[in-house]
Amino acid sequence: MALRRIALSVLGVGAAVLLATHHLDTRVTAQSRRAAVANPITGEGLPNPNPVVTRNWGQLPAGRKWGTTAGIDIDPIDGNVWAYERCGAGTAGGGPVDCDNTPLDPIFKFDRKTGAVLANFGKGVMVTPHGIAVDKQGNVWVADFAGNKDGTKGHQVHKFSPKGEKLMSLGTAGKPGSADGQFNQPNAVVVGPDGSIYVADGHDAQGMTTANAVAEGLKRGATSRISKFAPDGKFIKSWGKIGVRHGEFRTPHALKFDSKGRLWVADRGNHRIEIFDQNGTYLESRYSFSRPSGIFIKGETVYVIDSESSPFTHPNWHDGVRIGPLDEDRVTGFIPPFDREDRVYQGTMGEGVAVDADGNVFAAEGPNSIQQAGGAFTKYSKR
Repeated sequence: MALRRIALSVLGVGAAVLLATHHLDTRVTAQSRRAAVANPITGEGLPNPNPVVTRNWGQLPAGRKWGTTAGIDIDPIDGNVWAYERCGAGTAGGGPVDCDNTPLDPIFKFDRKTGAVLANFGKGVMVTPHGIAVDKQGNVWVADFAGNKDGTKGHQVHKFSPKGEKLMSLGTAGKPGSADGQFNQPNAVVVGPDGSIYVADGHDAQGMTTANAVAEGLKRGATSRISKFAPDGKFIKSWGKIGVRHGEFRTPHALKFDSKGRLWVADRGNHRIEIFDQNGTYLESRYSFSRPSGIFIKGETVYVIDSESSPFTHPNWHDGVRIGPLDEDRVTGFIPPFDREDRVYQGTMGEGVAVDADGNVFAAEGPNSIQQAGGAFTKYSKR
Protein backbone atom coordinates (compact mmCIF):
# COMPACT_ATOMS: atom_id res chain seq x y z
CA MET A 1 0.00 0.00 0.00
CA ALA A 2 2.83 2.39 0.90
CA LEU A 3 4.56 1.64 -2.40
CA ARG A 4 1.31 2.32 -4.27
CA ARG A 5 0.93 5.69 -2.53
CA ILE A 6 4.54 6.60 -3.41
CA ALA A 7 4.01 5.60 -7.05
CA LEU A 8 0.83 7.68 -7.28
CA SER A 9 2.61 10.62 -5.70
CA VAL A 10 5.47 10.43 -8.20
CA LEU A 11 3.02 10.20 -11.06
CA GLY A 12 1.20 13.26 -9.75
CA VAL A 13 4.39 15.28 -9.51
CA GLY A 14 5.38 14.19 -13.03
CA ALA A 15 2.01 15.27 -14.41
CA ALA A 16 2.26 18.60 -12.65
CA VAL A 17 5.74 19.18 -14.08
CA LEU A 18 4.56 18.26 -17.56
CA LEU A 19 1.55 20.54 -17.23
CA ALA A 20 3.69 23.41 -15.95
CA THR A 21 6.17 22.87 -18.77
CA HIS A 22 3.35 22.89 -21.29
CA HIS A 23 2.03 26.19 -19.92
CA LEU A 24 5.56 27.64 -19.89
CA ASP A 25 6.15 26.58 -23.49
CA THR A 26 2.82 28.10 -24.47
CA ARG A 27 3.74 31.37 -22.76
CA VAL A 28 7.21 31.47 -24.31
CA THR A 29 5.78 30.73 -27.75
CA ALA A 30 3.17 33.47 -27.36
CA GLN A 31 5.84 35.95 -26.24
CA SER A 32 8.02 34.96 -29.18
CA ARG A 33 5.13 35.53 -31.55
CA ARG A 34 4.47 38.95 -30.07
CA ALA A 35 8.17 39.89 -30.32
CA ALA A 36 8.33 38.72 -33.91
CA VAL A 37 5.39 40.82 -35.10
CA ALA A 38 6.81 43.34 -37.57
CA ASN A 39 5.38 46.85 -37.65
CA PRO A 40 6.23 48.73 -40.88
CA ILE A 41 4.92 51.98 -39.37
CA THR A 42 7.31 52.12 -36.42
CA GLY A 43 9.92 49.63 -37.59
CA GLU A 44 9.54 47.61 -34.40
CA GLY A 45 10.08 43.89 -34.83
CA LEU A 46 11.94 44.38 -38.12
CA PRO A 47 15.62 43.43 -38.41
CA ASN A 48 18.23 46.12 -38.99
CA PRO A 49 20.73 44.66 -41.49
CA ASN A 50 23.08 47.67 -41.19
CA PRO A 51 23.45 48.53 -37.49
CA VAL A 52 26.92 50.16 -37.65
CA VAL A 53 26.49 53.93 -38.15
CA THR A 54 29.26 56.19 -39.47
CA ARG A 55 28.20 59.82 -39.14
CA ASN A 56 29.77 62.59 -41.21
CA TRP A 57 31.02 60.10 -43.79
CA GLY A 58 33.10 61.33 -46.74
CA GLN A 59 36.12 63.60 -46.74
CA LEU A 60 35.31 67.30 -46.87
CA PRO A 61 37.82 69.45 -48.79
CA ALA A 62 39.78 71.91 -46.67
CA GLY A 63 38.04 75.19 -45.97
CA ARG A 64 34.55 73.90 -46.73
CA LYS A 65 31.49 73.26 -44.63
CA TRP A 66 29.00 70.56 -45.52
CA GLY A 67 25.72 71.80 -46.94
CA THR A 68 22.50 69.84 -47.30
CA THR A 69 21.82 67.30 -50.02
CA ALA A 70 19.07 65.00 -51.26
CA GLY A 71 20.84 62.80 -53.80
CA ILE A 72 23.34 59.95 -53.89
CA ASP A 73 24.00 57.13 -56.36
CA ILE A 74 26.42 54.29 -57.12
CA ASP A 75 28.68 54.27 -60.18
CA PRO A 76 27.69 51.19 -62.23
CA ILE A 77 31.25 50.82 -63.56
CA ASP A 78 33.51 50.99 -60.50
CA GLY A 79 30.98 50.84 -57.63
CA ASN A 80 32.02 54.09 -55.98
CA VAL A 81 29.66 56.76 -54.63
CA TRP A 82 28.44 59.87 -56.49
CA ALA A 83 26.63 62.61 -54.59
CA TYR A 84 26.37 66.37 -54.24
CA GLU A 85 26.10 68.96 -51.51
CA ARG A 86 24.68 72.44 -51.84
CA CYS A 87 27.85 74.51 -51.48
CA GLY A 88 27.48 74.86 -47.71
CA ALA A 89 23.78 75.80 -47.76
CA GLY A 90 21.82 74.67 -44.72
CA THR A 91 18.52 74.92 -46.57
CA ALA A 92 17.02 73.14 -49.58
CA GLY A 93 17.01 76.29 -51.70
CA GLY A 94 15.95 79.90 -51.33
CA GLY A 95 18.31 80.63 -48.46
CA PRO A 96 21.17 83.12 -48.17
CA VAL A 97 23.66 80.53 -49.47
CA ASP A 98 23.42 78.56 -52.71
CA CYS A 99 25.71 77.29 -55.47
CA ASP A 100 25.16 80.47 -57.50
CA ASN A 101 26.40 82.96 -54.91
CA THR A 102 28.89 80.51 -53.36
CA PRO A 103 30.82 79.16 -56.35
CA LEU A 104 32.08 75.80 -55.11
CA ASP A 105 32.09 72.43 -56.86
CA PRO A 106 28.92 70.68 -55.60
CA ILE A 107 29.31 67.25 -57.25
CA PHE A 108 31.50 64.63 -55.54
CA LYS A 109 32.72 61.15 -56.28
CA PHE A 110 33.83 59.28 -53.15
CA ASP A 111 35.75 56.05 -52.69
CA ARG A 112 33.04 53.83 -51.26
CA LYS A 113 35.39 52.23 -48.72
CA THR A 114 37.49 55.15 -47.50
CA GLY A 115 35.34 58.20 -48.29
CA ALA A 116 38.25 59.82 -50.14
CA VAL A 117 37.31 62.34 -52.83
CA LEU A 118 37.93 60.91 -56.30
CA ALA A 119 36.31 63.74 -58.30
CA ASN A 120 34.77 67.14 -57.53
CA PHE A 121 33.22 69.43 -60.14
CA GLY A 122 30.13 71.44 -61.22
CA LYS A 123 31.14 74.95 -60.13
CA GLY A 124 29.16 77.81 -61.70
CA VAL A 125 26.52 75.66 -63.39
CA MET A 126 23.77 75.22 -60.82
CA VAL A 127 21.84 77.01 -58.10
CA THR A 128 20.44 74.21 -55.93
CA PRO A 129 21.19 70.64 -57.03
CA HIS A 130 18.46 68.19 -56.09
CA GLY A 131 18.49 64.79 -57.83
CA ILE A 132 21.46 62.78 -59.11
CA ALA A 133 21.78 59.68 -61.30
CA VAL A 134 24.66 57.89 -63.00
CA ASP A 135 23.98 56.21 -66.35
CA LYS A 136 25.51 53.00 -67.74
CA GLN A 137 28.40 54.94 -69.31
CA GLY A 138 29.25 56.61 -66.01
CA ASN A 139 27.86 60.02 -66.98
CA VAL A 140 26.44 62.03 -64.10
CA TRP A 141 23.01 63.67 -64.33
CA VAL A 142 21.92 66.34 -61.84
CA ALA A 143 18.65 68.26 -61.49
CA ASP A 144 18.81 71.93 -60.45
CA PHE A 145 15.45 72.71 -58.90
CA ALA A 146 15.74 76.39 -57.93
CA GLY A 147 16.40 79.54 -59.95
CA ASN A 148 18.77 82.41 -59.22
CA LYS A 149 17.71 86.02 -58.73
CA ASP A 150 18.95 87.07 -62.16
CA GLY A 151 16.84 84.42 -63.90
CA THR A 152 19.87 82.99 -65.68
CA LYS A 153 20.33 79.65 -63.90
CA GLY A 154 18.23 76.88 -62.46
CA HIS A 155 15.16 74.79 -63.34
CA GLN A 156 17.28 72.55 -65.52
CA VAL A 157 18.83 69.09 -65.72
CA HIS A 158 22.52 68.78 -66.59
CA LYS A 159 24.57 65.88 -67.92
CA PHE A 160 28.28 65.69 -67.05
CA SER A 161 30.99 63.32 -68.17
CA PRO A 162 32.74 61.35 -65.40
CA LYS A 163 35.49 63.98 -65.51
CA GLY A 164 33.10 66.91 -65.12
CA GLU A 165 32.63 68.17 -68.68
CA LYS A 166 29.08 69.43 -69.21
CA LEU A 167 27.61 67.46 -72.12
CA MET A 168 23.94 68.46 -72.20
CA SER A 169 21.33 70.62 -70.48
CA LEU A 170 17.56 70.16 -70.53
CA GLY A 171 15.01 72.88 -69.75
CA THR A 172 15.29 76.65 -70.06
CA ALA A 173 17.91 78.24 -67.81
CA GLY A 174 16.32 80.27 -65.03
CA LYS A 175 12.84 80.14 -66.58
CA PRO A 176 10.38 77.88 -64.74
CA GLY A 177 7.35 76.79 -66.72
CA SER A 178 4.93 74.02 -67.58
CA ALA A 179 5.35 74.01 -71.36
CA ASP A 180 6.77 70.94 -73.11
CA GLY A 181 10.44 70.61 -72.26
CA GLN A 182 10.33 73.17 -69.46
CA PHE A 183 10.70 72.45 -65.75
CA ASN A 184 9.34 74.07 -62.62
CA GLN A 185 11.45 72.77 -59.72
CA PRO A 186 12.79 69.49 -61.14
CA ASN A 187 13.44 66.99 -58.36
CA ALA A 188 15.05 63.95 -59.96
CA VAL A 189 16.40 62.46 -63.17
CA VAL A 190 17.07 58.91 -64.34
CA VAL A 191 18.17 57.32 -67.61
CA GLY A 192 16.09 54.40 -68.84
CA PRO A 193 17.24 51.07 -70.31
CA ASP A 194 17.14 52.45 -73.87
CA GLY A 195 18.88 55.73 -73.01
CA SER A 196 15.70 57.80 -72.72
CA ILE A 197 15.80 60.47 -70.03
CA TYR A 198 13.09 60.85 -67.38
CA VAL A 199 12.70 63.91 -65.15
CA ALA A 200 10.46 64.27 -62.10
CA ASP A 201 9.18 67.85 -61.98
CA GLY A 202 7.44 69.89 -59.29
CA HIS A 203 8.35 70.16 -55.59
CA ASP A 204 5.64 72.36 -54.03
CA ALA A 205 2.63 70.05 -54.34
CA GLN A 206 3.52 68.02 -51.23
CA GLY A 207 2.23 70.94 -49.17
CA MET A 208 -1.11 71.12 -50.98
CA THR A 209 -3.41 69.31 -48.57
CA THR A 210 -6.84 70.56 -49.72
CA ALA A 211 -8.70 70.65 -53.02
CA ASN A 212 -8.55 74.45 -52.97
CA ALA A 213 -4.80 74.39 -52.46
CA VAL A 214 -4.39 72.06 -55.43
CA ALA A 215 -6.63 74.28 -57.60
CA GLU A 216 -4.61 77.36 -56.64
CA GLY A 217 -1.36 75.52 -57.35
CA LEU A 218 -2.52 74.49 -60.80
CA LYS A 219 -3.67 78.06 -61.49
CA ARG A 220 -0.23 79.52 -60.76
CA GLY A 221 1.52 76.90 -62.92
CA ALA A 222 2.79 74.46 -60.29
CA THR A 223 3.55 71.00 -61.64
CA SER A 224 3.84 67.40 -60.48
CA ARG A 225 4.69 65.30 -63.52
CA ILE A 226 7.19 63.09 -65.29
CA SER A 227 8.76 64.26 -68.57
CA LYS A 228 10.43 61.89 -71.01
CA PHE A 229 13.18 62.87 -73.47
CA ALA A 230 15.02 61.01 -76.21
CA PRO A 231 18.72 60.21 -75.59
CA ASP A 232 19.66 63.31 -77.61
CA GLY A 233 17.51 65.53 -75.37
CA LYS A 234 14.49 65.90 -77.66
CA PHE A 235 11.22 66.16 -75.71
CA ILE A 236 8.90 63.16 -76.16
CA LYS A 237 6.02 63.43 -73.67
CA SER A 238 4.90 64.27 -70.15
CA TRP A 239 2.37 62.62 -67.88
CA GLY A 240 0.84 63.41 -64.53
CA LYS A 241 -0.43 66.48 -62.71
CA ILE A 242 -1.07 67.54 -59.13
CA GLY A 243 -3.56 65.13 -57.59
CA VAL A 244 -4.10 61.91 -55.71
CA ARG A 245 -5.30 59.54 -58.42
CA HIS A 246 -2.94 56.96 -59.90
CA GLY A 247 -0.78 58.72 -62.45
CA GLU A 248 -1.04 61.98 -60.49
CA PHE A 249 1.47 63.20 -57.95
CA ARG A 250 2.09 65.53 -55.06
CA THR A 251 5.86 65.98 -55.44
CA PRO A 252 7.47 63.16 -57.41
CA HIS A 253 10.69 63.30 -55.41
CA ALA A 254 12.83 60.44 -56.75
CA LEU A 255 13.05 58.07 -59.73
CA LYS A 256 14.53 54.61 -60.22
CA PHE A 257 14.28 51.77 -62.76
CA ASP A 258 14.08 48.14 -61.66
CA SER A 259 15.44 45.01 -63.36
CA LYS A 260 12.17 44.61 -65.26
CA GLY A 261 12.44 48.05 -66.87
CA ARG A 262 9.71 49.58 -64.71
CA LEU A 263 9.94 53.19 -63.54
CA TRP A 264 9.47 53.72 -59.78
CA VAL A 265 8.38 57.19 -58.64
CA ALA A 266 8.57 58.34 -55.01
CA ASP A 267 5.24 60.20 -54.77
CA ARG A 268 6.16 61.83 -51.48
CA GLY A 269 3.12 64.01 -50.79
CA ASN A 270 0.78 61.06 -51.42
CA HIS A 271 2.77 58.71 -49.15
CA ARG A 272 3.26 56.07 -51.84
CA ILE A 273 5.39 54.74 -54.66
CA GLU A 274 3.86 54.69 -58.16
CA ILE A 275 5.20 52.25 -60.77
CA PHE A 276 4.95 52.80 -64.54
CA ASP A 277 6.11 51.27 -67.78
CA GLN A 278 8.50 53.27 -69.95
CA ASN A 279 5.62 54.95 -71.80
CA GLY A 280 4.01 56.25 -68.62
CA THR A 281 1.28 53.63 -68.26
CA TYR A 282 0.42 53.12 -64.59
CA LEU A 283 1.10 49.57 -63.37
CA GLU A 284 0.85 49.40 -59.56
CA SER A 285 1.65 51.12 -56.25
CA ARG A 286 3.41 50.52 -52.95
CA TYR A 287 2.01 51.86 -49.68
CA SER A 288 4.11 50.14 -46.98
CA PHE A 289 7.22 52.31 -47.40
CA SER A 290 5.88 55.43 -45.67
CA ARG A 291 6.48 58.94 -47.08
CA PRO A 292 9.26 58.25 -49.60
CA SER A 293 12.02 60.74 -50.34
CA GLY A 294 14.47 58.40 -52.06
CA ILE A 295 14.54 54.96 -53.69
CA PHE A 296 17.36 52.56 -54.49
CA ILE A 297 16.87 49.15 -56.10
CA LYS A 298 19.61 46.53 -55.75
CA GLY A 299 18.74 43.33 -57.56
CA GLU A 300 15.38 42.19 -56.24
CA THR A 301 15.49 44.36 -53.12
CA VAL A 302 14.06 47.85 -52.67
CA TYR A 303 15.42 50.46 -50.26
CA VAL A 304 13.18 53.45 -49.52
CA ILE A 305 14.23 56.34 -47.28
CA ASP A 306 11.72 58.51 -45.41
CA SER A 307 12.96 61.92 -44.29
CA GLU A 308 9.67 63.77 -44.00
CA SER A 309 7.28 61.86 -41.73
CA SER A 310 6.57 64.07 -38.74
CA PRO A 311 3.72 64.70 -36.29
CA PHE A 312 2.03 67.06 -38.75
CA THR A 313 2.93 65.60 -42.15
CA HIS A 314 2.58 61.86 -41.55
CA PRO A 315 1.65 61.07 -37.94
CA ASN A 316 2.94 57.87 -36.26
CA TRP A 317 5.18 56.76 -39.12
CA HIS A 318 8.85 56.69 -38.14
CA ASP A 319 11.52 58.05 -40.45
CA GLY A 320 14.15 55.56 -41.59
CA VAL A 321 15.11 53.22 -44.41
CA ARG A 322 12.54 50.54 -45.18
CA ILE A 323 13.71 47.47 -47.08
CA GLY A 324 11.53 44.99 -48.93
CA PRO A 325 11.19 42.60 -51.87
CA LEU A 326 10.79 44.06 -55.34
CA ASP A 327 7.48 42.42 -56.18
CA GLU A 328 5.67 42.72 -52.85
CA ASP A 329 4.28 45.66 -50.92
CA ARG A 330 6.00 44.40 -47.78
CA VAL A 331 8.74 45.67 -45.47
CA THR A 332 11.27 43.08 -44.26
CA GLY A 333 13.99 45.31 -42.79
CA PHE A 334 14.35 48.73 -41.19
CA ILE A 335 17.29 51.07 -40.53
CA PRO A 336 16.16 53.40 -37.72
CA PRO A 337 16.48 57.20 -37.73
CA PHE A 338 18.39 59.65 -35.58
CA ASP A 339 16.53 61.11 -32.62
CA ARG A 340 15.09 64.58 -33.02
CA GLU A 341 13.20 66.16 -30.15
CA ASP A 342 10.52 67.99 -32.13
CA ARG A 343 9.78 64.83 -34.15
CA VAL A 344 8.88 63.17 -30.83
CA TYR A 345 9.35 59.43 -31.38
CA GLN A 346 9.43 59.59 -35.19
CA GLY A 347 13.06 60.68 -35.54
CA THR A 348 14.82 62.11 -38.59
CA MET A 349 16.62 60.58 -41.58
CA GLY A 350 18.26 61.57 -44.85
CA GLU A 351 16.55 62.16 -48.22
CA GLY A 352 18.67 60.16 -50.65
CA VAL A 353 19.71 56.50 -50.39
CA ALA A 354 22.18 54.25 -52.22
CA VAL A 355 23.55 50.76 -51.62
CA ASP A 356 26.98 49.50 -52.69
CA ALA A 357 28.11 46.02 -53.75
CA ASP A 358 28.83 44.99 -50.14
CA GLY A 359 25.37 46.00 -48.93
CA ASN A 360 26.52 49.19 -47.21
CA VAL A 361 23.73 51.78 -47.19
CA PHE A 362 24.53 55.47 -47.71
CA ALA A 363 22.16 58.30 -46.81
CA ALA A 364 22.23 61.87 -48.18
CA GLU A 365 21.22 64.23 -45.39
CA GLY A 366 18.71 67.00 -46.04
CA PRO A 367 17.71 70.05 -43.97
CA ASN A 368 15.70 67.90 -41.55
CA SER A 369 18.59 65.63 -40.59
CA ILE A 370 21.98 67.20 -41.33
CA GLN A 371 22.39 68.55 -37.80
CA GLN A 372 21.62 65.21 -36.17
CA ALA A 373 23.78 63.31 -38.69
CA GLY A 374 26.73 65.64 -38.20
CA GLY A 375 27.43 65.95 -41.93
CA ALA A 376 26.03 65.59 -45.42
CA PHE A 377 26.42 61.80 -45.64
CA THR A 378 25.96 58.81 -43.36
CA LYS A 379 27.12 55.25 -43.92
CA TYR A 380 25.26 52.26 -42.46
CA SER A 381 27.35 49.08 -42.46
CA LYS A 382 26.88 45.46 -41.55
CA ARG A 383 28.70 44.12 -38.48
